Amino acid sequence: MGSLRDLENNGELRVEELENKNDEEIIIKNKKNTQSFRILRELLVNLQQVILGTKLCLLLPAIPLAILAQYYQFARPWIFAFSLLGLAPLAERVSFLTEQIAHFTGPTVGGLLNATCGNATEMIIGLFALYQRKIHVLKYSLLGSILSNLLLVLGSSLFCGGLANIKKEQRFDRKQADVNSLLLLLGLLCHMLPLMYRLALGPSINTNNNVTTSILGLSRVSSICMLIAYGGYLFFQLRTHRQLFEAPDEEDDEEDKVSEDEEAVIGFWSSFAWLIGMTITIALLSEYVVGTIEAASDSWGISVSFISLILLPIVGNAAEHAGSIIFALKNKLDISLGVALGSASQISMFVVPLCVIVGWIIGVDMDLDFSLLETGSVAFSIILVAFTLQDGTSHYMKGVILCLAYCAIAACFFFHKIPINIDNNPSGSLTA
Repeated sequence: MGSLRDLENNGELRVEELENKNDEEIIIKNKKNTQSFRILRELLVNLQQVILGTKLCLLLPAIPLAILAQYYQFARPWIFAFSLLGLAPLAERVSFLTEQIAHFTGPTVGGLLNATCGNATEMIIGLFALYQRKIHVLKYSLLGSILSNLLLVLGSSLFCGGLANIKKEQRFDRKQADVNSLLLLLGLLCHMLPLMYRLALGPSINTNNNVTTSILGLSRVSSICMLIAYGGYLFFQLRTHRQLFEAPDEEDDEEDKVSEDEEAVIGFWSSFAWLIGMTITIALLSEYVVGTIEAASDSWGISVSFISLILLPIVGNAAEHAGSIIFALKNKLDISLGVALGSASQISMFVVPLCVIVGWIIGVDMDLDFSLLETGSVAFSIILVAFTLQDGTSHYMKGVILCLAYCAIAACFFFHKIPINIDNNPSGSLTA
C-alpha cells in the first residue's frame, strides 16, 4: 500500500512539474510574441509618422520612379523630373526627423543639428555639382537658395500672416532680424570683393592666370572669414544671447501649453536611422539631378540658370517654406523670420564658403565671383529685406512686394539663355 501511495505521489509531482514547465514555455512564448508585436507596432508607427506624416507623401513614388528611370536608361529629362519631385518630400522629412532628435538631445545640440541638416538638400546638390566640376550649376543653386529664402519664403509668410491677422498689427523683435541682416551684409561683401577685383582689372581676367590665382586666393581667405563669422553666430545664438532668438514673453504661456503636448512621436535611434536613410536617398537623387540638368534644359527649352536658380531652391526649401507660413498664420513672426533669414544666412555664410574650401581641398577652382547679374540680384534683395524689416512691424503689402521682387528676378533668369562660357573662364565665374 505504501509503495502505491508513493507512486501516486511521484506521479502527481511529475504532473505538476510538467504543468509548470508548460506554463513557463507558454509564458516565454507569450513574451516573445509580445516583443515581436511590439517591434511590429513600432515599425508601423514609424512608417505612419515618417512616410505618411506629410501631405508631400504623394510625391514619394517619384523616388523609385527616378531610380528605375536611371537603371533602365530612360530619357534624361524624365530622370531629372522624377528626381526633382522626389527631393521635395525628402527635404521636408529631414526637417521633421531633426526635430524629433532635438527632443532627446536638448535645445543646444538640436539647434546645431538643425543648422547642419536644415539645408541638407542644397548642400548635397552643391557638393555633387562641385565634384562633377559644374561650377555654374553650383553657384546658381546656392544663390537661388538665398533669393528663395529672402524673397519667396519670407514674402509669402508676411503676405499670408498679414491676411490671416488683417485686423491687428503684426509685430516682431528687430534684434534677431538685425543680427541676420548683418551676417547677410558681411556675406554680400565677401561675394562682391572678387567681382569688384575682376571688374577693376578689366578684360585681362580671361588671359591673365595671375589674376585668376589672385581671385581664388581672395575667395579662399574670404571664405575662411565667413566660416569663422558663422561659427561665432552659432555660439552667439545658442550660448551667450539665446534670449534674442526666443519667443516673446507674451507668448510663453501659450508655447508652454503647446510644448507640454508636443512629444517625440518616434524614438531617438529610429529617428537617427531614418535620417541616415533619407540623407543617402537625397544624395542619390542629387547625383541624378546634377547629372541630367543640362539635358533637361535642352529638352524643355529652359535655361540652366533658371532651373538652378529658381526650380532647385524651391524644391530644397519646401520644408522652410511650409513651416514659415504656418508660424506666420499663427502670428508668430519671430519664428518665421528665424526660419527664412536663418536659412538664408546659413547658405550665404556656411554652405557657400564650405564649397570653396572643399573645392580647394579636392583641387577644383571654386571662387566667390558670382558675376554681376547674380551678385546684383542678391545685393538688392538683401537691401529690400532690410528696409522691409526696419520698423519691427509687418502687413501683407510687405509680403506682396517681396514676392513680386522674386517674380521679377525669376523672369530675368528665365530670359537669361545666353550660354555660359566655361572653357574661357577658368575661375568658374558666371560670365556669358
